[in-house]
Amino acid sequence: MKVSKIAENIIGSEIIKLAAEVNEKIKQGEKIFNLTIGDFNPKEFPIPSELKQYILEEYTNDQTNYPAADGMLELRQAVSKLLKERAGLDYKTDEILIAGGARPVIYCIFKALVDPEDTVLFATPSWNNNHYTYLNGAKSIVIEVSPEQNFMPTAADIKPHIEKISFIALCSPQNPTGTVFTKKGLEEICDLVLEENKKRPASQKPVYLMYDQIYWALTQDNIKHYDPVSLRPEMKNYTVFVDGVSKSLSATGVRVGWSMGPKFIIDKMKSILTHVGAWAPKAEQLACARYISELDKYDTFINAQKKKINARLDGLYQGLMQLKKEGFQVDAISPQAAIYLTVQFALHGQKTNDGKTLETTKDVTKYLLDEAKLAIVPFYAFGSADTSNWYRLSVGTCKLEDVEPIITNLRNALSRLKVLQELSKQ
Repeated sequence: MKVSKIAENIIGSEIIKLAAEVNEKIKQGEKIFNLTIGDFNPKEFPIPSELKQYILEEYTNDQTNYPAADGMLELRQAVSKLLKERAGLDYKTDEILIAGGARPVIYCIFKALVDPEDTVLFATPSWNNNHYTYLNGAKSIVIEVSPEQNFMPTAADIKPHIEKISFIALCSPQNPTGTVFTKKGLEEICDLVLEENKKRPASQKPVYLMYDQIYWALTQDNIKHYDPVSLRPEMKNYTVFVDGVSKSLSATGVRVGWSMGPKFIIDKMKSILTHVGAWAPKAEQLACARYISELDKYDTFINAQKKKINARLDGLYQGLMQLKKEGFQVDAISPQAAIYLTVQFALHGQKTNDGKTLETTKDVTKYLLDEAKLAIVPFYAFGSADTSNWYRLSVGTCKLEDVEPIITNLRNALSRLKVLQELSKQ
């Protein structure tokens, strides 16, 4: 039985594969600290109570038919106001498109701007750019970035390839790393794009930039979020944003996302979305419009949300730094934004109690799951080399009281390796 070539060769999610093993252990009654999923436990991180009430009211008011193709005007007006007053971005309602979360937005951006055989540039680790490039039949140039640059690509990384590409996919704050662009770093990338586009003839497609800022509201207090258009207004002609409420309001299941960009691109994306039908539900759109319009309430929620997230990130980071001080082969990048902590377990080559050697990253991941009861995602699930010893740790489902036992479990599991390592030297 045959299927399409795209379906035949599509790659499944490595995170889902790992989740299956984790869920099986949980079913068997094991206490697992599952920090793999980039989602929120609604019991720990509920959506705003007012938003929940507004959604119920809109359904009670029978707002259950098709929404407007580009999104309800009320929501586009509210998004325009939010962007203007909280992000300093000036986008009119006809430059904004509402969709059922960030994924349809990303799919639409790729479909609107990337032709088969075009070349897309993105860095790894990053989330799903490889899959969207594949679905478009495009070629890719992949830059593997290092911990020394906080896993964020630079203009120097991109410059050797700039003449060959027509699309750059960037994300800040970044999934999976939780790190952000510096002002200088993003300015240099923008200047590179603008310089290249000035050289290109009108008959040639310019270099477009997809800028995913779905986590921009969730930065640490000492971190500032930057975007291409605010830094270089000329980038407005070439930048299409990915944004929404999924992460800032812990509303991943509410499915309300949006894009903003040049009107001629947004219009094309609207046409694509019309055929796909990936609209956000009308009731949720109207409820989000009401909630986002109340910026004082929005600000109060965001501030409380950040404190809860950062308490978990900071607690785990400090715990890992203590383990590093104690001589264990662990490290982490100080948290900057989003719900992620970038952590390192340099355990390759160490022997376990049963005489096995942790030869691969998969071996290390399994050891952490079996012995520390900790489930986290290796960076190879985000396109990095399968030898990378860096991981994404997500706190969206983490209870604050779990931070201490997580560190204790790690200390115990790592101590067993350390003892064996010392014995082997005698």
